[in-house]
Amino acid sequence: MDKTIVIALGGNALSPAGEEGTIAQQFRHTRESLGAVVDLAADGWRMAIVHGNGPQVGNALMRQAISRSTVPPLPLGVLVAGTEGWIGYMIQQSLQNALARQGVQRQVVTMVTQVVVDPHDPTLVHPSKPIGRAMDEAAARALADQIGSEVAQSQHGWRCVIASPRPIEIIEAPMIRALVAHGHLVIAAGGGGTPVYRHPTLGLEGLDAVVDKDRAAAILGSDIHADVLLILTDVEGVYADFATPQQTLLPRLTASQARELLTSGQLGAGSMGPKVEASVQFVQNGGRRAVIARLDRGRQAVAGEAGTEIVAD
Repeated sequence: MDKTIVIALGGNALSPAGEEGTIAQQFRHTRESLGAVVDLAADGWRMAIVHGNGPQVGNALMRQAISRSTVPPLPLGVLVAGTEGWIGYMIQQSLQNALARQGVQRQVVTMVTQVVVDPHDPTLVHPSKPIGRAMDEAAARALADQIGSEVAQSQHGWRCVIASPRPIEIIEAPMIRALVAHGHLVIAAGGGGTPVYRHPTLGLEGLDAVVDKDRAAAILGSDIHADVLLILTDVEGVYADFATPQQTLLPRLTASQARELLTSGQLGAGSMGPKVEASVQFVQNGGRRAVIARLDRGRQAVAGEAGTEIVAD
């Protein structure tokens, strides 16, 4: 039986908090993050890879704020497309080199991807998605004023927050599905994809927002008929009572159990919550299972030996 998987990698895995975030550092972290991808490619899995871009698109906005008196600024949607290209390039090249060292003959391609959202999504007027680096409150507010965003306090300081509408449809899904079916490894919907909406006369038009990459990965998984959605992050999996002395790793959840956990408020709206929501959506739309696991435990997670598995009821 053919095995198809969508793997979601966080942008923070490529640019961790507390680092300067140079391109050399990001290439190094990219190489370090691909162990599970290489293993699964060697095992014969057909694959699409989705990556985040929170730190990178935030830095792009900061660069614009610094240079806006010299060169015209670009819209946020265009910056998202830009990060799809250059983060995809880092992953593509790093993966090509790693596969060659292992003697695995697989082709890798990056596809700039448009993701349809509702132009009337209420989140467009209530920004909540943190991007960029943490800073002190005054610096964050000054940057937010320049780029037209809002701010929110995070674990490491203050960050800019921007609109993050829910994805509805992936425009390039048929091409991604065809490439994956031919055995190619496709990097797609990077940063959640570039958000667009359907204008009644103009056709596709961009929006200044970002799409959650885990939610986009769930839709892509359904579109390419994936068996598994693997969400790789910086914790072992889903915990009950997270960050308390009573926290307990949950190795397996049904969709209804996961929904109960979401409504209980035990999962953060900007951290584990979207991952669990995406996992539930994927299995309810026909996916066999979703797994949330630590970055270096991807292969074990797919084998059922690590992380949290979420399945339909």
